[in-house]
Amino acid sequence: MKILVAGGAGFIGSNLIDDLLALGNQVVCIDNFFIGTRKNLEHLIGKNDNFTFYEQDLCDIGAVSRIFETEKVDFVVHLAANSDIQASARNPEIEYKNTYTTTFVLLECMRHFQVKRLFFASTSAVYGEHMGDAVGEESPGLRPISYYGGCKLGCEALISAYSYMNDMKVLIFRFPNVIGPRLTHGVIFDFIGRLKKAPSGLRILGDGMQAKPYLYVKDLTDAIVRFMDVREKGITLYNVGVESQTTVTRIADIVCEKMGLKGIPYFYTGGRGGWKGDVPQFQYDLKKIHDAGWHAAHTSDEAVARTVEEVLRCGL
Repeated sequence: MKILVAGGAGFIGSNLIDDLLALGNQVVCIDNFFIGTRKNLEHLIGKNDNFTFYEQDLCDIGAVSRIFETEKVDFVVHLAANSDIQASARNPEIEYKNTYTTTFVLLECMRHFQVKRLFFASTSAVYGEHMGDAVGEESPGLRPISYYGGCKLGCEALISAYSYMNDMKVLIFRFPNVIGPRLTHGVIFDFIGRLKKAPSGLRILGDGMQAKPYLYVKDLTDAIVRFMDVREKGITLYNVGVESQTTVTRIADIVCEKMGLKGIPYFYTGGRGGWKGDVPQFQYDLKKIHDAGWHAAHTSDEAVARTVEEVLRCGL
């Protein structure tokens, strides 16, 4: 297939593009480097005949329409979004533009050019705060508490309407924190950066007991490739993640261990969450995707440990 990957310069997108190319697909990537980096694609740009890159703002519907017209893609993978939740907490317009508007533009281009197949990257943040209770795809009360989660849930609603009105076949994954090679931000990135600058102590937001499942990026891209051939019209929805969780303090311990730092004092800012809109405890019900035959290969702690090693090896 010829697959358009929106937001392909991000760390998830670039890992997925590698997998899609390895399977013999043609890939068209659109990214404006808002969060993604050229470095993530430097092994492909101008070096792989099956890869085409457009540096373009996905909010520009005219420019994106011209790419659709030129490339005549078969499938759209929508990974473009603001994934830095703390940044949009300070400026909600970031989410409106980079998460919601990009979705509308892509859907409208798909409608106009009769592209019927879509993968959308949603998030555990659409569920909001459930006090650590395991949430399934049909759990009631989707009440996101961050602008990021709100815009992602709005995108799901928009996709639902477009899929019905235009007979689209859509796969939506709701996944938690994703980590791995080419990571560009997040708690692991922050801890390593802080300790490199000042190894005498580590400041930790919240009480350190925040516990979330961390999913290794290669497990996620494996699931996307495995399930993207949706046969039925409408939306096919899965929670994708791991059953285990890792606390923030445990992440700090792993980072210190991998950096060879012993006896580092931790200084907690206090409170259940790290910031306004943070969901301090989260757990998935993964029965649906497990019944479909997929399980993550790495536990949450294993994903953290491998990611720390990779960030230390490659540098910030």
